[in-house]
Amino acid sequence: MSKRGWLLFLGMGVIWGVPYAMIRVAVRDFDPVFVAFGRTLLGALVLLPIALSTRVLRPALRHWRWVLMYTIVEITGPWLLIGRAETRLTSSTVGLLIAAVPLIAIVLTTRLGHERLDPRRILGLVIGFAGVTALVGLDIDVSNLGALAAIGVSVIGYALGPIIIDRKLTELPPIGVVTGSLIFAAAIYLPFALWRMPSRFPAGASWSVVGLGLICTALAFVVFFALIGEVGPSRATVITYINPAVALLIGVSMLDEPLTAGMAIGFPLVILGSILGTARARVRPAAEPAPA
Repeated sequence: MSKRGWLLFLGMGVIWGVPYAMIRVAVRDFDPVFVAFGRTLLGALVLLPIALSTRVLRPALRHWRWVLMYTIVEITGPWLLIGRAETRLTSSTVGLLIAAVPLIAIVLTTRLGHERLDPRRILGLVIGFAGVTALVGLDIDVSNLGALAAIGVSVIGYALGPIIIDRKLTELPPIGVVTGSLIFAAAIYLPFALWRMPSRFPAGASWSVVGLGLICTALAFVVFFALIGEVGPSRATVITYINPAVALLIGVSMLDEPLTAGMAIGFPLVILGSILGTARARVRPAAEPAPA
């Protein structure tokens, strides 16, 4: 990976490791759909002047069907579902479960014929899913299965998003695609957010939504598109190596969340599995022709 790729990778790992704690704080006082709406609206408002001044929004909207599809799988679905899940699960648990994204991404890209599995990748998938199983089995009780299902759907969406970008939207200006996606998402959330409008706006929850919109959305997506362009879609999702570590650190140190046996066992297995699973498949050298 190039120096630029590493910088983008580390930056994204931190930027998208922070949201889980912010979401956890916000959903204590706000409905998850209002949190998701505020996040997308603020992100769109920040990026819209840039997109208009650089004339990149119109080209993106010409491909509105794929932009909308990307919006649904990467933003609208996951951000609402993660917020719902964090009303039942700790932010650190959610962050660790999201670490399964690279595992799902390699399964999807393999099924689509864009990647191939070798023994090392298969071993990585087995180890990674064993880690998820340990985390789920030791930390999540039966009453939280709905929250677990929400995270499962979000993981699949996060794995599909970069594939759509790489296959259908890679030639479009990133700011235009991001801005269009956030506008679509905010519009989808709007009627539900108005219905669930809070009656009070506590400082902690309000500032969390602002941080989600400005840092974890507007800034994050610009960096994420650059990362996809630098390292490709399946390796771009490897930012989840760092995301869960950041989420765990913040959750335990700042939100007084417990460090559980499931985290201690599952986290290293998921990370090891993701590293092995997303490694480049080894290509056998072509056999030299026999001498005549």
